[in-house]
Amino acid sequence: MNALKNQDATQNTAPHIEKRAPRLRQNMAFSDEQAMLLEAATAFCRERSTSALVRQRLGTDTGFDATLWQDMVAMGWLGLAVPEAQGGSGLGLGHLAVLAEPMGRHLLATPFASTQLAVAGLLGAAQAGDERHQAELAALAQGRIASVALFEESGDWAIAKVDAVTCRAETAGDQVRLSGIKCNVTDGLVADALLVSVVWQGELALAWLPTSALPAGAMSPEVLVDSTRRSARLTLDGTELPASALITGAAAQAALRQIQQTGWLLGAAEAAGGIAGVLDVVVEYLNTRKAFGRKIGSYQGLKHPCADMLVALERSRSHVAHAATLLNSAHAATLLNSAHAATLLNS
Repeated sequence: MNALKNQDATQNTAPHIEKRAPRLRQNMAFSDEQAMLLEAATAFCRERSTSALVRQRLGTDTGFDATLWQDMVAMGWLGLAVPEAQGGSGLGLGHLAVLAEPMGRHLLATPFASTQLAVAGLLGAAQAGDERHQAELAALAQGRIASVALFEESGDWAIAKVDAVTCRAETAGDQVRLSGIKCNVTDGLVADALLVSVVWQGELALAWLPTSALPAGAMSPEVLVDSTRRSARLTLDGTELPASALITGAAAQAALRQIQQTGWLLGAAEAAGGIAGVLDVVVEYLNTRKAFGRKIGSYQGLKHPCADMLVALERSRSHVAHAATLLNSAHAATLLNSAHAATLLNS
């Protein structure tokens, strides 16, 4: 009878088990090289992005320190994922998460993430066979600022869906004319170039757009809740580019996937750093403030939530490290699950 009950229980629970999401692959790597990079980045961000400096930069037009940016260039951070043939380190996009966490922890405001998304797009296109932008990759590794212009007024986040893109590229001889409006172009006002998603001949394409080619007044600042960031609204009407500036077909799709995956990774890593920064502030306060003759951090009602925060932080870091490993090893199909898990833990 017990055997029959156990069999029934197994049968009843089997459909539920089948509906669960597939388990993530358990491979995760964090090398000595990454550990040294994290140590250096943490020290740099702690020293160069104090609370006083963060507040000071809030009132500037660009939102970041140009000297600090050049120091990041000198340390090779901008070319971390750029191949060695183009003057980079060739370490892979997954290594960017190592830098993103301390940046989030110390609110280091620079165009780093925006530029790396553009790097990811060009690398994705090159992997799919479009290798015409090697010179641009080399320039980005040397400190040229870039960003991506993918979002529109509809608010649709499906950047790889042709129906979500209203901006157009129309061929006119050996030129293409762009039209439409993009929103949330992070660091657009300081960027030297943009990767812009458009529809060309009924398919998604990307245009490599030097901002010097934009008509006057094409970009205007947007107001964001997070005042450590800068964003712009981009009007493409009247912009013309050589037809060779377009990335099309499979290369465009590969570039968009690479941008999306890198964006997931950087966002999750930066959010994990934000948790660490908040936890630092909370613990410092608990070890300073006193009530009834005791530091308030000695009370279990405050200690235990901090312990929960630490556990959640370490879980987030593990998911970020897993996602970084997958991105470096090109397991893109599994990356969505790991990045999504980290995002849920960070929320």
